[in-house]
Amino acid sequence: MMFAQRLREPVRSGEVTCSVRIWQKPRVKAGGRYPLAPGEIEVTALREIALEDITPALARRSGFLGVVDLLKVAKHGPGDRVFLVEFVYHAPD
Repeated sequence: MMFAQRLREPVRSGEVTCSVRIWQKPRVKAGGRYPLAPGEIEVTALREIALEDITPALARRSGFLGVVDLLKVAKHGPGDRVFLVEFVYHAPD
């Protein structure tokens, strides 16, 4: 998974623990590990949600000021399915 530069440190610190993505199909899987230098994130849950399920609180948990800010960057490619990806960051040993 890729994160905007401004979100990387909040992900590493544990402040951001989820991401809303608009995809055609899931691009990650629960249990999968994905690099985020210097460590990696582990996806703990992946579920499809409705666009209406994106609340201001969820946007803030994802590192955004509000729903509008989140939706400006949530779309990745031609898809229209909304996914909530929850994860934890693992620092290198």
